[in-house]
Amino acid sequence: MRIALYQPDIPQNTGTIIRMAVCFGLPVDIIEPCGFIWNDKQLKRAGMDYLDKADITRYLAWETYIKEHTPGRLILMTTHASMPFTQFQFKEDDILLFGRESCGVPQDVHQAVDGRIRIPMRPDERSLNLAVSCAIATSEAMRQIGLYKNLS
Repeated sequence: MRIALYQPDIPQNTGTIIRMAVCFGLPVDIIEPCGFIWNDKQLKRAGMDYLDKADITRYLAWETYIKEHTPGRLILMTTHASMPFTQFQFKEDDILLFGRESCGVPQDVHQAVDGRIRIPMRPDERSLNLAVSCAIATSEAMRQIGLYKNLS
């Protein structure tokens, strides 16, 4: 399983997600351009010393990612999906894709993915923080496919 971030805007969220991925032994794909300079001090502050341990692959653009990414289903986490993530059947080679904090992903990305899921929320709320959403979805996927048994 992998985590992919589509053009992340906020370095603190990216650093937090990378830190979580290191703790769970998951690789992270960064689909650029980012909304910040990669060596941003806020990214380093949120990622702490985990950035040096991370398995990160950076892609210059979505088109490059589509051609070169590791095989597996692309599962987009989006507020525009109808299926709750708890009803989705995750697989071991899934790539959990998360959009930009400011505007999600464009329509061509929606059309390219293999599945779209959402976190159920109260109808009057807009969205969760990206790092929180990533942790929630990753946790459920790991639970379903038994990845927690490999951790102490």
